[in-house]
Amino acid sequence: MATYNGERYVGEQLRSILDELEAHDEVIIVDDASTDSTIAVLDAVEDPRVRVIAQAQNRGYVRTFAHAMELAVGDVLMLADQDDVWVPGRRRALVDALRDRQAAASNLVLLGDDAPLRSPVTGKPWRLRTATSRQRIRNELRILSGAAPYFGCAMAVRRDFLSSLMPFPEYLVESHDLWIATVANTFGELQHVDRATVRRRIHELNASSPRPRGVSAALRSRWMLARLAAEALRRRRRAAKRA
Repeated sequence: MATYNGERYVGEQLRSILDELEAHDEVIIVDDASTDSTIAVLDAVEDPRVRVIAQAQNRGYVRTFAHAMELAVGDVLMLADQDDVWVPGRRRALVDALRDRQAAASNLVLLGDDAPLRSPVTGKPWRLRTATSRQRIRNELRILSGAAPYFGCAMAVRRDFLSSLMPFPEYLVESHDLWIATVANTFGELQHVDRATVRRRIHELNASSPRPRGVSAALRSRWMLARLAAEALRRRRRAAKRA
């Protein structure tokens, strides 16, 4: 988990995570130089599975998530935002999805009424389907067009896949979840999970907005995603040569 000024919701989220985990699991939380009482809220949770690392300087959520992932030692890494709530059964659903794949992405619902997330473009329910997991071209086109509901808060990866994901490209300044999905899809290692495993809290301080972007911002994002797709392909080719 990456945190930044999350005092309002992080306690509830952390409790929902700990309720799901087993005794040998861990929670790695890297705080991105919060200026509120986030650290105090986290420190008040007396659980040996929780490890909090406070960064002295603000690095942004992408680099903070990367740092947290690199510090984790478990076989399976599950990403978590600071303001959502995990759905009971999440751990088992994602672990099962990773039995023969390196990355998994599930659906999510909205906290409060469990309504499905809706596409900011079409307004229709935005869902992943297990049946489309292996449709690599379709999945990549959806990522590039902004029509794929891949959210880091609903994703998990195997630790041995980090060698393909890391380091994050220097120009990756947002949407680390789309980078993970792009690499996993390019390698043929992406598994969709039909069920929702997280309840997403929508509020004014979300790092990702549910509203459509302006034209300039959308074009910059599409260019970055195209570069990420090319980089993922290069990494797959390098991995194939090493094999």
